[in-house]
Amino acid sequence: MNRSNAFALVTEYTHNQGLVKHMLAVEAAMRAYARKLGEDEERWGIIGLLHDFDYERWPDPPNHPLQGAEILRQHGYPEDVIYAIKSHADYLPDCPRVHLVDKALYACDELAGLITAAALVRPNGVTDLTAASVKKKMKSKGFARTVKREDIERGAADFGVDLTEHIQFIIDAMKTIAGELGLLQGVGEGAGE
Repeated sequence: MNRSNAFALVTEYTHNQGLVKHMLAVEAAMRAYARKLGEDEERWGIIGLLHDFDYERWPDPPNHPLQGAEILRQHGYPEDVIYAIKSHADYLPDCPRVHLVDKALYACDELAGLITAAALVRPNGVTDLTAASVKKKMKSKGFARTVKREDIERGAADFGVDLTEHIQFIIDAMKTIAGELGLLQGVGEGAGE
C-alpha cells in the first residue's frame, strides 16, 4: 500500500478535477491529524485520498462506497483501510465509526468541501482564510448548499475536537498544498454562491 498506487486508482476512476482536489484536501487533513496524534501518516493519508475515488462512477448509495471497497479488496488493501473508507457513509449500518481513523475521516470530509468553497470566494483564496470566516459561511444556508452542516458539527463532536479549532486545523493543513488545490487565489466574493 503506497501513495503512488492509491493516486493511480484515484486518477483511473475520477476525471472530475474538483473531486480529485477534494480527495487531496482530505488527504492533507488526514495526514496532519495523523502527525498530531502520533498515528500512521501514510495509512491515514491514503484513507483520505481514496475515500471518494469511486464516487464519480457510482455516486448513489450504497454503491458508493461499496463498489470502491470491492475494488480496493481486489488491489489488496487491508480491511481496516476499507472499513475506514466505508465508515464515512452514514447509510451503511454495519460500518459504525468506532476507530479514531474512522472518526477523523468523517470529521474532515464535509469540512474540507466547505473550506474549499469558502476559499474560492476570497481574493486570496485559502491563504488568509480563518475559522471565523468559515463559520460565518456555515450559517449561510445558500452557500455551498450541498455541504451538510450537521455532518460537520457531528463529525467534530464525535472526533472529540472543538469545532473552531478543527476548522482552523484543516485550513492550515490545506494551506500546505494550496497550489495543488487551486486555492492560492479565489475568484472573489459572490462567486459560487
